Amino acid sequence: MVLFLLSCTTKTEPHVASGEPEKNTSGVSLVVLGTIQDGGSPHIGCLRDCCKALFANPDPTRQVVSLGLIDADNKRKYLFEATPDIARQLKALKGFGANENEMPDGIFLTHAHIGHYAGLMYLGKEAGNATEVPVFTMPKMREFLKANGPWEQLVSAENIRLVSIENEQAVILSPNLKVVPLLVPHRDEYSETVGYIIHGPTKSALFIPDIDKWEKWDKEIIEEIKKVDYAFLDATFFSGKELDNRDMAQIPHPSIAESMAKFDKLSDAERKKVVFIHFNHTNPVIDPTSEEAKEVIGRGFRLAKFHEVFGL
Repeated sequence: MVLFLLSCTTKTEPHVASGEPEKNTSGVSLVVLGTIQDGGSPHIGCLRDCCKALFANPDPTRQVVSLGLIDADNKRKYLFEATPDIARQLKALKGFGANENEMPDGIFLTHAHIGHYAGLMYLGKEAGNATEVPVFTMPKMREFLKANGPWEQLVSAENIRLVSIENEQAVILSPNLKVVPLLVPHRDEYSETVGYIIHGPTKSALFIPDIDKWEKWDKEIIEEIKKVDYAFLDATFFSGKELDNRDMAQIPHPSIAESMAKFDKLSDAERKKVVFIHFNHTNPVIDPTSEEAKEVIGRGFRLAKFHEVFGL
């Protein structure tokens, strides 16, 4: 268990920012710093319509999936995932006014797939040359970073400090702020995979950007949604049909269509808790005017929006 003796009291209400973050956010809140799957958008080598125009005219809001946790009352800020877009994401997180430091007070990793930890490289001497940024890691993820280059150089040079966490054991960040890792089934070639429950003073959020089918989990997702106020859930594909050149059995994410069918019996209030996130570059819901996006919203669910803020 990790303890920082701080306090946090007030909350903020959700809102959507168009691009630049709101300054001086009060209380404890989460901000969406990225919504896209590991490979980004535009996606390397993509010849489809979903990416063609983006190579010439990039969309700055299409950043790889990440959440920022802001404890403004205690002047602390944390990052969930270290993505290839970490430079812009940390600059945005700083803009919310928790403190003036360029580096976060801690980074929580979910697993060892490229979009979720590759950003750590920018903390090394070639870039940020950070000093002992706490990186919260599960046992296999910790050993992977310690034993393999270039990551082990970050440890030996003390750019990062690995902080051990365990399944379902709370990390106490202040008396009113804690983070609980939850093991989830996924392709665990190099590390285990976790989601997180983030408990604030008055509200809580579930963050599971990557998971195999819900049925493979030893927990019931419906019950987990009921326990929290927000549920940021894996929405890599809308139906899987958009990826017609891959065997979907080898990429067993729950599609949005599958999840909506599974969540169909949720009440209207509980559906509003579900915030789909981690969109593949082919996923039509990235376009809010698409029929698929309209269907998601029409059925009472939400789609994560860049720089959207959720009070905890």
